[in-house]
Amino acid sequence: MHEYSALDEFENGDMDLEERQALRRVAGLSTELQDVSEVEYRQLRLERVVLVGVWTSGTSTDAENSLQELRLLAETAGSLVLEGLIQRRQFPDPATYIGSGKALELRDVVEATGADTVICDGELSPGQLRQLEETVKVKVIDRTALILDIFAQHAKSREGKAQVELAQLQYLMPRLRGWGGNLSRQVGGRAAGGVGIGGRGPGETKIELDRRRIRERMAKLRRQIKDMSTSRDTMRGRRQRREVPAVVIAGYTNAGKSSLLNRITGAGVLVEDALFATLDPTVRRARTPEGRVFTIADTVGFVRHLPTQLVEAFRSTLEEVADADLILHVVDGSHPDPEGQLAAVREVFATIEGASDVPEIVVINKADAADQEVLDRIARRERDNIVVSARTGTGIGELMELIERRMPQLDHEISLLIPYDRSDLISRAHKEGEVISVDHVADGTILHARVLPSLHQELARVGKPVERVA
Repeated sequence: MHEYSALDEFENGDMDLEERQALRRVAGLSTELQDVSEVEYRQLRLERVVLVGVWTSGTSTDAENSLQELRLLAETAGSLVLEGLIQRRQFPDPATYIGSGKALELRDVVEATGADTVICDGELSPGQLRQLEETVKVKVIDRTALILDIFAQHAKSREGKAQVELAQLQYLMPRLRGWGGNLSRQVGGRAAGGVGIGGRGPGETKIELDRRRIRERMAKLRRQIKDMSTSRDTMRGRRQRREVPAVVIAGYTNAGKSSLLNRITGAGVLVEDALFATLDPTVRRARTPEGRVFTIADTVGFVRHLPTQLVEAFRSTLEEVADADLILHVVDGSHPDPEGQLAAVREVFATIEGASDVPEIVVINKADAADQEVLDRIARRERDNIVVSARTGTGIGELMELIERRMPQLDHEISLLIPYDRSDLISRAHKEGEVISVDHVADGTILHARVLPSLHQELARVGKPVERVA
C-alpha cells in the first residue's frame, strides 16, 4: 500500500495495472486531533472510522470530492475519521465491493489505525456487507446507512421521526441476517406458548418473525405519516384558498437554506454548520418590499445519491416543493463542485410530480467565502440567478425584489367603497394584495388596490364602485 497526496497519478499510463488498482490514501481526510487530552475524550464518545470508496468514472477530483463529502457525513454522525482510501476499478466488486485482495489490505489499515468501523462510499448489497465485515473484522456500513443514521439523530417532530424510522426499516428489511442456517433459533411449539395439537411444529424462524414484525411496523408508520400529512394538507389548502403565494427554499444540504430563511423572515430556525441540521419543514410568513404577504418554507437538504428509502419516506414533505409558486434553489458558491450540487437536487426534483414545472431562482449563497470566478461561472450557466450572502446580508434586498417579480401577479385593480363593518376585507387587502390608497369617508372606506381574483370577488360583492380622482 502506498501513500499519495492526490489521486492524479491514477491517470498516468506508465503505471502497471496492479499499481493503478491499489488502494490509495486521500490526503487531508483525517480528523484526529493533536491535543492528547481532547483525543482521549473524543475517543470515549466517537466511533473511529476508515472511509473507503471505489472510483469507477469521472475525474480524480470528482472521486476526492465524493470522499470528502463522506467525511463530512461521518463527522456529522459523530465519528472520528482516521483514514480515507480510494480504489480505481471499472465497477465495484460484487462480492466484497473492493475485491478480496484489497479487503485484506483494508483489514491491515483498520488494525494499524485502531478503527472500529469502515464506511463505504456507496450502497452495498447484503452479501457485500457481510463478506467485507468477515474480512476486516469490524463493523461495516455504507453511505445509505450513514445518511439514515444522521436523519435519525436530527429528526425532531413526530412526523420527521416516523419518516426516518420508516426509511430505516425499508433499508433494514432485505439486510436481516439469520444464524447461518441454524433453524433451532425459531419460535413455535412451547416457545410460542402452544400446547398439544396445533401448538407443536417449527413455527416461525427468528428471521421470519423479525421480518413480519418489521412489515407490521412499516404499515403502522405509513398510516401515521398519512394521518399527520393530512393536517399539513389542510393548512396548505387554506393558504391556496386565500391565494397567499408560497415560496419554498430547497437545495443541497449545508448550502445555507436555514440561514437564508432567518435572514428573510427573522425566524429563529436552527442554523448549524453540519449536514442535515434541518429535517422538519419550517413554514414562516414574510413580506415583499411592496408589503405583499407570502409564505416561505425551509425543506430537508439533499445530497448526492440520496437514499431512495428517504425520498419515499419524505415524499409528503417534499411535495411542498411541487405545491409552491416559486422555488429558491440555494447552492453553496464556496463548495468545490456547486454544479454537482445543483444537478443532485434537480435529480430529486425529477422524482416529485410537478416539481420541475415550478419557477426556480438559483440563489448562489456564501458569496463572502466564494471565488468570484466560480460565482460568474454559475451565473452564466443559470438563467434566473442571484448572488447573496445569508451571513452578511449581501444581495438579500435584491433577492426580495426578484421574489416579488416572480410571484403570481395581482391582476385585478379595484376602487371600491367598503362599509365600515367589513374592515376585515381591508385587512385582507393589506395582507394579500397591494394597497395603493385608503380614504375614510362617512359611508365607509374607499379602497384602491391591486388584488388576486378570489379577493376581488368578495370585495366586489360588498363594495360599491367609485370613480377615481385622477
